[in-house]
Amino acid sequence: MKENGKLKEAALSEVAHVKVHGRTTGSLAPLTLFWTGSAVEFNAKGSELWVEVEADYDVYEPWISIEINSFPVSRQMLTAGRYWVCVFRGMNEEAVKNVRIVRELQAMSDDPRCCLQIHAVRFDGEFLPVPDRALKLEFIGDSITSGEGVVGAKAEEDWIPMWFSATGNYTAMTAEALKADYRVLSQSGWGVLTSWDNNPNRNLPDYYGQVCGVLGGERNEALGASQANDFEAWQPDAVIVNLGTNDGGAFNSPEWTDPATGQVYKQRLNDDGTFNAEDLQAFEAAAESFLGKLRQYNPEAHIVWVYGMLGLPMMPAIYRAVNSYTAKSGDRKVSVFQLPNITEESVGARSHPGRLAHEQAARVLSAYLQEILHS
Repeated sequence: MKENGKLKEAALSEVAHVKVHGRTTGSLAPLTLFWTGSAVEFNAKGSELWVEVEADYDVYEPWISIEINSFPVSRQMLTAGRYWVCVFRGMNEEAVKNVRIVRELQAMSDDPRCCLQIHAVRFDGEFLPVPDRALKLEFIGDSITSGEGVVGAKAEEDWIPMWFSATGNYTAMTAEALKADYRVLSQSGWGVLTSWDNNPNRNLPDYYGQVCGVLGGERNEALGASQANDFEAWQPDAVIVNLGTNDGGAFNSPEWTDPATGQVYKQRLNDDGTFNAEDLQAFEAAAESFLGKLRQYNPEAHIVWVYGMLGLPMMPAIYRAVNSYTAKSGDRKVSVFQLPNITEESVGARSHPGRLAHEQAARVLSAYLQEILHS
């Protein structure tokens, strides 16, 4: 391979124009991409660009996608270590390329070693400013919002990083349709009150105020995952909450016993198969409380609770929680929106929504957001 003698190396913190997507600590030395959809973006005028990445994991390896001028050109697994990845080479050196390197995998709370960082660049040209988009969207969710099952054949059932996609799901598609910058906070299996298997520790609201508090371990603590998020630095125009699917699943899952305390947790069904009223009320109270927390941190945002891609069992409870919150608070910038359910045609791997289902969801959601954000 002919070596490009014009390549110049620079730490990411030395790059004049770099745009970071997703919640971070603000550090660029190096930049840690915690959440799915987190990314680094450049407007690069040159012929060849490399980035120095560092990946680590015990079980679940990070994946990235590379987009050039909004088109996906590469999707790859990152093995453990610190090394250089070629983003592009041999391109027209006079043309400005918009480049986005995206973390495809959610924050892996079950693998404290799972980590993705970007240290430096090698480039033979100049970086130009990357302007902010007019709108900002924040998405909060579970496996659907993490894009689990977007990649892979319908027959795939392994729970592995390869089947997750940040770029192929409704969050990225909705943001693109609205020409918006966006962030995602999502965890497969987690809920508002409890996870699918009745673990009450796995709820997103408890960690919302932190950069990425769902991650444990000394390394993530040192990287600042549990530090308070700087909400003033990035205020969304809309917060889209897609939670409740796993809370509903907990009613049909075995009880969970806390290994530390021995306490047993279970969302119960009545003898006729309906939801236990007391347990359903606990979910509604958790949802109502979360709305209050979201408003506290995002005083001007529209809050939209979306639900429905994997069925609608919790929809009446979600409506009751939202109605109760609005009645008590007087907050009129909160609404509920139903997403289209998956079909045999649109289902993906692991019985989750496939790309077609995400396209359908993004189409109706972006139209709804367009209406309420510009009304």
